Amino acid sequence: MTRTTSAVARALERIERLDPALHAFIEVWPETALAREREALARRLPLGGLPFAVKGPSGIRSYAARRLIAAGGVPVGATSVPGPGTVWQTWGQGAHGRTVNPWRADRTPGGSSAGSAVAVAAGMAEAATGSDGAGSVRIPAAWCGVFGLKTTNGLLPSPDRTGLASTGLFARSAAAAEPYLRRVLGGGGPPDEAFGLPLPLPLPAVYSEDLGFAEVDPEVAAVVRAAVDRLVAAGTVRLLDRDAGLLDPAGAWTAVRGGSPDDPEAVRVRRTNDERLDALFSGGALLLTPATPNRPHGHEGPGSRYSTALTWAFNLSGHPAASLPAGFTGDGCPVGLQLVASRGADLGLLAAARAVEDALPAAPTPPLPGRR
Repeated sequence: MTRTTSAVARALERIERLDPALHAFIEVWPETALAREREALARRLPLGGLPFAVKGPSGIRSYAARRLIAAGGVPVGATSVPGPGTVWQTWGQGAHGRTVNPWRADRTPGGSSAGSAVAVAAGMAEAATGSDGAGSVRIPAAWCGVFGLKTTNGLLPSPDRTGLASTGLFARSAAAAEPYLRRVLGGGGPPDEAFGLPLPLPLPAVYSEDLGFAEVDPEVAAVVRAAVDRLVAAGTVRLLDRDAGLLDPAGAWTAVRGGSPDDPEAVRVRRTNDERLDALFSGGALLLTPATPNRPHGHEGPGSRYSTALTWAFNLSGHPAASLPAGFTGDGCPVGLQLVASRGADLGLLAAARAVEDALPAAPTPPLPGRR
C-alpha cells in the first residue's frame, strides 16, 4: 500500500499490520474508505475524513454510523462481536480468529463491542461505534484502556425493542471523542453549541465501590479508589456524603431482556433504584464507581461472575455512563473508572469526563509488536 499522510491511509496501514494478531475486524473496506476520504475533503465536511470503525456486520447501517458518514467521517471496517455460543464469554470473533486484549493476549477485551474497543486501543481507528445493553461499551473500554460512553437510553434511535440498549462510542480519550459525539448527538441530542462548555470545579460526586451489592476484586477497587483520591486532591471532584446503595438489578435486567418488564419483582427493583438514583443525582452530582468488578478474564469466560454487575443498573435506569482509564492492576490489566450522570446530561457527562482525564495521568498505549 502506498504510504501517505492521510488519516485513513494510516488507519488502513495499522489494520493491515496489527489486525492479524488482534483479530478486531471482520471486514475492512480500503478502496471505499479512501474514496470516502477524498470526497469528505473535497466537500469540506466537518469531520474532514476522520476514520472510524463500526460495530459488527450491521454497524454501517446504525444511526451513529449514518450521522458520522454524513458529517464526513470515514468507516474503515466492521469490528468483531462475540461468536455463536459465547453468551457470557465476552470476546469477539474476527476474520482471523478470536479477538484478543491488546494489553494481554491471554485475556478477553470484553464485549460485546469487543473489536471496536481493540481497534481504538491499537490505533487502528480514531473512534468506533458501539451499542450498550448491559455494559457492552463500558466493559471493553475499561479492559482495553480507552474511553467509552453509553448515551441516555432513548435519546437516539435504537433497534433494541426492550429499551435496554443505547448508542455508544469509543475513542482514545473523552477529548478525542468530542468531534464524533458532536455529530452523533447533533441530530437527536442537545444543540451543537453546547459542546465544549466548561464545568465549574470541583464537581460534586458520590463514590461507590460496589453499588451496595457487587463483589469487587480488591485490586480493581484499589486502583479506582486511588484515581478518585487523585481527583479530590486535584480539586476536580468534591465527594458528597450520599448513599449509593442500589438493589442488585440482575433479576430485573433478565426479566426485561426476556420480555417480562411487568414482572412484579422487576418493577419493584427498578422503581426502588430509580428513586435512589434520583436522590443521588440531585443538584447535578456525578456517580463514580469501578466500571467492572473484575479484571479481564481469560477467553474461556468469567465463570459465575457477572462482569456487568456495575454497569447494567444504568441500562435499566437509562442514565448516560462512561468508562475512563483509571490505571492498571499488578498483572498489567487496565481498570476503568465509571462516571454516571443524570438522564439527558450526556454533554455534561462528556465535559466531566474531560475534566477527570485532565487530572489523571495520560493513558498509555498498548505495547504492540511492530507498532509505529
